[in-house]
Amino acid sequence: MGTVTLGVSIAVPEPYGSQLQQRRAGFGDAAAYGIPTHVTLLPPTEVEADRLPEIRAHLTEVAAAFRAFPMRLAGTGSFRPLSPVVFVQVVEGGAGCTRLQGQVRDPEGPLRRELAFPYHPHVTVAHGISEEAMDLAFAELADYAADWVCEGFALYEQGSDGVWRKLREYPFGRGPAGVPAQLGSPVDEPTIRRS
Repeated sequence: MGTVTLGVSIAVPEPYGSQLQQRRAGFGDAAAYGIPTHVTLLPPTEVEADRLPEIRAHLTEVAAAFRAFPMRLAGTGSFRPLSPVVFVQVVEGGAGCTRLQGQVRDPEGPLRRELAFPYHPHVTVAHGISEEAMDLAFAELADYAADWVCEGFALYEQGSDGVWRKLREYPFGRGPAGVPAQLGSPVDEPTIRRS
């Protein structure tokens, strides 16, 4: 069956998702258009492909028990010098993200894993580019602000081309809400291969 690389995240809705994706590309981050703008709940994680039904069932259960919560982004931050990342800060909704990612990575569940750093919800706008370009991203987005109601999350798979594609949405509770689409982002193109 082989392995796949999965991630779970909260999509940043339009028009904010595309705005930040375009800004990220403008700073010279080549990965910008392969990664939909998001707040990570589960970082890239390699799993056996045949575990996907169990993973989907787990995520469905997590989402069903959750309720919508407000999200607000404002200003910039950085993980430098530990990690070459500049991000837009999550100033409201961080507690919801933290609780949610803990349930996604439940030690008794199929997506259990340790993190290299303590969990810190954020939206990456520059990663692994020149120091000058990261400084520019930090300064130019210092006044950035956006807010929305988070109503769910999604499961993504990283293709062999490095592009992240949405496999499935997980709306919270029983409501009709889904994960917002993002213009110009690759979504709904499953790449799981059975070999």
